Amino acid sequence: MGVISSLKEKLNQETTSEDASGMDKEPGVTRLFYATDVHGSSACWRKFVNSADFYDADVLILGGDTTGKAIFPIVDEGDRYSYTRQGDEHAIEDDEELDEFVESLENTGYYPYVMDEAEYEELQTADDAEERQNEIFLAKMKGRIREWIDFAEDRLDDTPVYACPGNDDPFEIDEVWDDSDRVDLVEGEVVEIGEGYQMASTGWTHPTPWDTDREEPEDQLRDRLERVVSKVDDYDRAIFNFHEPPYDSQLDEAPELDEDLRPKFGAQSTEPVGSEAVREVIEEYQPPLSLHGHIHESRGQTTIGRTKAINPGSVYSEGSLQGAIVDLRPEVDVVGLVRG
Repeated sequence: MGVISSLKEKLNQETTSEDASGMDKEPGVTRLFYATDVHGSSACWRKFVNSADFYDADVLILGGDTTGKAIFPIVDEGDRYSYTRQGDEHAIEDDEELDEFVESLENTGYYPYVMDEAEYEELQTADDAEERQNEIFLAKMKGRIREWIDFAEDRLDDTPVYACPGNDDPFEIDEVWDDSDRVDLVEGEVVEIGEGYQMASTGWTHPTPWDTDREEPEDQLRDRLERVVSKVDDYDRAIFNFHEPPYDSQLDEAPELDEDLRPKFGAQSTEPVGSEAVREVIEEYQPPLSLHGHIHESRGQTTIGRTKAINPGSVYSEGSLQGAIVDLRPEVDVVGLVRG
C-alpha cells in the first residue's frame, strides 16, 4: 500500500453517495455541504448543486479552483471531426457522436472548441496565436460558469451558495460569479452561515511551482488572512474557508517532485506542501471548523488544537464529486466525507 493510500485509509470517513442517501438531519440543525477543486467539471457542478436535496444541505460552499485547465481542440474537416489525444489521431463521423464526446470532455473539466481547418491552422501559426488562444480559453471559462449559474438558478430556490475562486482561477471570472443573484462570490469576505456562525474566505495560496494567478509569499498571505479574519465577530463561531491547507497537517501531503516537476519514486514519496501562514492563523484563532482544498490527493480530516480541519480532496477528472457534510448543532459535527 502506497503512502497516499495509507493516509487516505487513516484519515477518511468515506461514504458513497448511495450509502449517504437519505441520511437523517435533526430538526434545528444547519447542514453544510462543502466541495472544492472541481476544475471546470460540469458533472461535478451538477452534483454539487443537487447535493442540497440529496444530502438535505442548508448551505452549499464551493472552494477554490473552479475553472478547468485546458482547451480541447476539435477540427471540423467537413465530412468528419478530428482530434489528437495522447499523441494519437482520432476521428468522429457524425454530430451525435460529437455531442457525446463534447459532453464527456465538459464533464471531466476540458473546454472543447470546435473549429474549421483554416482557424486551427491560423491558431497555430499566427503572430498573435498565443494571445488569441488565451482569449478563447478565457471566453470558454466564463461561458461555462454562466451555464453553471443558470443550472443553479433552475434547481435551487433559496439555498445559499457560496463560491470562492482559488489560485488557479483567473481574476476575470470573478465578474461572472459576481453578476449572479444565485451564487455569492465570497473572496475576502465574511458571511453569516447559520447557528450564529460566520465564514471567512480566501482562495489565495503561497507560491506554487506553476506560478498561478492568486499566489503570494507567505508573509503577504498572512497579511491577507489577517485582514479577512479580522472581520469575524466571534472566533468561537467562526469557519475559515481557506483554499490552501495548513502546513504539515496531513491535509497537505503531495507527491515529491523532481526539478522537472515530475513525481519522484512513482508518486509514492510525499511531503507537506501547505501554508505555514494558514497554520499560524488557525492556531492563533482556533475556529471550530476550517475548510481547505488545493491538494487533491490529501483527502481527510484532522484537528489543530480545537479546530476541525477538512480537505475533501478532488477527483474531478473522473467526473466524480468528493465533498464534506458538516452539521452545526450549533457545535460542529463532521458527519463525514462523501463521494458520488
